[in-house]
Amino acid sequence: MNPRVDTRDWGALSTGGRIRQLEVEGYLVLPDLLTPAEVAALKRQTAGFETQAVDYSERQRYRSEVQFMGGAITGLIVHPPTLTFLRALLGEELLVTSYAYARSEPGHPGISLHTDGQPYGSAIFGYRGSAPVLVRVLYYLDDLTREVSPFRVVPCSHLSLHADGNPYLRYERHPDEVMVPVRAGSAVLIHHRVFHGNYPNVGDRPREMLALAYRPAWAGPIVEVAPWDPAEVARLPEHIRPLFADPNTRHADFNAGNKPAGMRTEAPGISPERWK
Repeated sequence: MNPRVDTRDWGALSTGGRIRQLEVEGYLVLPDLLTPAEVAALKRQTAGFETQAVDYSERQRYRSEVQFMGGAITGLIVHPPTLTFLRALLGEELLVTSYAYARSEPGHPGISLHTDGQPYGSAIFGYRGSAPVLVRVLYYLDDLTREVSPFRVVPCSHLSLHADGNPYLRYERHPDEVMVPVRAGSAVLIHHRVFHGNYPNVGDRPREMLALAYRPAWAGPIVEVAPWDPAEVARLPEHIRPLFADPNTRHADFNAGNKPAGMRTEAPGISPERWK
């Protein structure tokens, strides 16, 4: 299979164009978010990580729960250009649901096409993955080339109402999948229901990634999940702590009536004007 390669000029998109791309296509590249010095600082920390292999390959390594590591790793949570865009996309009140490190080494067979959100939770993502709205931010610390595990995605697959769009399914490949190479220091943002993965690493070097997940505060999980360790949260810099509020936060009113008091008469966040 010879997939289409998305090599567009991502830097040419306006904020509205970026929002439309992510909402409609299901993925977005924010290019060159990190300077070479910032990437180097992150790599100095990840070099000391103890990792474990995934169940299908020793060549795909990961470490979960890296948010409390301190230094550049923790600082990345509130990287200003990323948070500015996420607040334009999702609203002002954001929560972090997960933060993990992944390394695809030479010989990595590739990640199957899958989604990162399941409405009833799952063994892989737990119940935090049941949040109805979630965006993953994948920071790449190495260039993604055709040979070194580039990102792949089936555009618009999160919009499907067909049974083939069941978020619990996985696919080995799809004729409409797209390859997305990016430079080190760039990030790929994905809608949690879009089918995505990566290609094998047939190169001669590993590819490192830091993956953060954010949700709007209203969009809580379907059942109670374990809270963050309050001692760990207390050690976070003060400006980061609000993103680690109670992970069960949700703004929902089961008993809301048909004509509640104080209804608004405009809402920019649901207007097509947000794409302009």
